[in-house]
Amino acid sequence: MTTAKFTQGSTLSHIIYMSSTGAIGLTCLFLVDLLDLFYLSLLGEQHLAAAVGYAGTVAFFTTSISIGLSISMGALVSKALGQGKRESARSYVTNISIVTIFISLIIMLLTWFNIEYLLALLGAKGETLRLGTVYLQILVPSMPLMSVAMALGASLRAVGDGKLSMLSTIGGGIVNAILDPIFIFTLSMGIEGAAIASVLSRCAVFALAFYGVYSKHKLLSSWYIDSFKAQLPFIMAIALPAMLTNIATPIGNAFVTRSIAEFGDSFMAGYATINRILPVAFGMIFALSGAIGPILGQNYGAKLIPRVRQSLKDALWFCCGYVVVVSLLLFLIEDYLISAFNLTGDAVEVVTLFCRLLAFTFIFNGMMFIANASFNNLGKPKYSTWFNMGKATLGTIPFVLVGAEIAGVKGILIGQAVGSVFFGIASIMLAFKLIKQKECETDRDNEFANKLTKVTEVTNGTEIIRVAEMPEIATTSTVNALSSECSQFGMYNEEYDSKGSNLLLADNDNNAKR
Repeated sequence: MTTAKFTQGSTLSHIIYMSSTGAIGLTCLFLVDLLDLFYLSLLGEQHLAAAVGYAGTVAFFTTSISIGLSISMGALVSKALGQGKRESARSYVTNISIVTIFISLIIMLLTWFNIEYLLALLGAKGETLRLGTVYLQILVPSMPLMSVAMALGASLRAVGDGKLSMLSTIGGGIVNAILDPIFIFTLSMGIEGAAIASVLSRCAVFALAFYGVYSKHKLLSSWYIDSFKAQLPFIMAIALPAMLTNIATPIGNAFVTRSIAEFGDSFMAGYATINRILPVAFGMIFALSGAIGPILGQNYGAKLIPRVRQSLKDALWFCCGYVVVVSLLLFLIEDYLISAFNLTGDAVEVVTLFCRLLAFTFIFNGMMFIANASFNNLGKPKYSTWFNMGKATLGTIPFVLVGAEIAGVKGILIGQAVGSVFFGIASIMLAFKLIKQKECETDRDNEFANKLTKVTEVTNGTEIIRVAEMPEIATTSTVNALSSECSQFGMYNEEYDSKGSNLLLADNDNNAKR
């Protein structure tokens, strides 16, 4: 039976386990994307790499929406399990999956009918525009399938089954790795073959994730319209801010892409290369953002605030250590990367800058990932939105514009990195402040509970027995007084987990049993 496994044991061990299993799966998928670029580079046409770079920016936008939906799955399911409400967790899995299908279908259609316009908006022209359009016309229709697969993967992580979540993404990566050379070279399909292989890879990820949720953990429940209506506000309270949060990053990247496009396809090829190297190198940090959420959610649901704080500290130290080690490795293998991707001229300058300087600044992106996970799981998802939107605008546009004027493409990339430093530090500081606030609220709630307890003494010979009695709540005036005092002690100030939400969870459990 599924339990809240993260409420016991070492928080660092949980973080390492969940991050490692997640990183292996993610890195496998990211590595296949890197192989796509490598295989296409062997065809000897630089505009193919540029086309993948433009298409990747649009694809990243749709993927970011999927990530936002999966965040609501991880936050709500893990918290319900932390509260000991398994039936509520199952109900959330079903209802969030339905919401994910509906929203992703709408986004998919809007994107598919505007692919050429979106690529042109990013700066793609001529043959590069045509190739990017062909690639996305094949890939984009699979967005709903991938969105549900990501949401189901989040539910697996929420119950602590990082291994199966990892295996689902590894399976997809293996499918892609096998089919890529077959479609690209054997069948001479070029960039169209790369897109078809990616679609079939997404099908494999979905199939494996669905097996884990439906067969192994039995997390899918029957669908009831009343339950859906009741839970929808709580789902959207996290999903909407999370989607806006994740959309902010590709919006910022789109501005950077557009700025680099003005300097030509050679620079764009270099930028496309580092955009493929970065997730492979730092897959552990991307996985950390998904791993820390369920750990925070379960402990917060169980009101173990000290463990929540310790989890955040462990995640931060883990992030810093990992980025430093990997950045040093990238510095050492810089020449091998340039040679492997047949990069020349301006593209070499871009990759060199990344390996020697920009990679180290990913520590601050990791800080934002960790902070956003804490905001989403501690009832403040709007904080994530504000920080990511702020980074995508105030933390990107002015720095990129100034950098472009001073040092061209190098200045653009350095400017983007400098903006991440400010927002990374600010977000992690607020995350710790939020945990402190939650700890104070828990202490006040306990104080209030003590006020409700009447203690009397009964003398039985020489022995004194203390008996705790709960006063009866029988009148409207008493209820109003209690509600007022609850408000005074901060019991109704969370955005999606108020006292009403807890009652809803209890109702869902009862409904599920009926």
